[in-house]
Amino acid sequence: MKKKIAKKSAAPARCRNATATRAAILDSARRAFAQAGYDGVGLREIAQGAGVTAMMVNRYFGSKEQLFAEAIAETMAKTSVLTPIILDAHASGEEIAAALINITKKDATPLEGFQIMLRSASNERASEIGREQIENHHQRLIAAALSGDLAPQRAGVVLSLVAGFQIMRQMIGLSPLTEADPKALVKILGPVFEQLIKGERSGGDVPPKET
Repeated sequence: MKKKIAKKSAAPARCRNATATRAAILDSARRAFAQAGYDGVGLREIAQGAGVTAMMVNRYFGSKEQLFAEAIAETMAKTSVLTPIILDAHASGEEIAAALINITKKDATPLEGFQIMLRSASNERASEIGREQIENHHQRLIAAALSGDLAPQRAGVVLSLVAGFQIMRQMIGLSPLTEADPKALVKILGPVFEQLIKGERSGGDVPPKET
């Protein structure tokens, strides 16, 4: 009987690139959270989407909460459309309104970060994480760019207006908004954004009281 010749062991797999692995996990997490929200997806599904194990996800991010926080932060940094326009000192309220109307037009895909927050808001911890990320990114940047009084509050109203308009026009499909002439919506929203981004200082244009 011929002696079997031991087969040469296969060459070890090429070492996985840590940066690429981390990026793949984050990419999978963003897609998963956007589709199903924080409660609707587990680390195993995210790991499968990235081609790794759940243990590897924990190794890179420590917990689902931390992964969620980093996924939101990355989404805000990569897919923000309105914030750069709002931060432009020369942008008008009409330009901001037109940009919002454009990203919420019929058949437009909702922004990933918006989908993540909308579908995760029912989870208290996810909402807390989302609030922290928003306050540390969009809220802080917009407030810092606004002059005049109540800048943080005005920045908050801007974000609320943007989110509410996206929900009613893009997610719910409110007919007066979906069927409206975009120019008509700009006419309505433009002055509102203009007031919010320009503001007015205390005492400005306020006539003195008669004695």
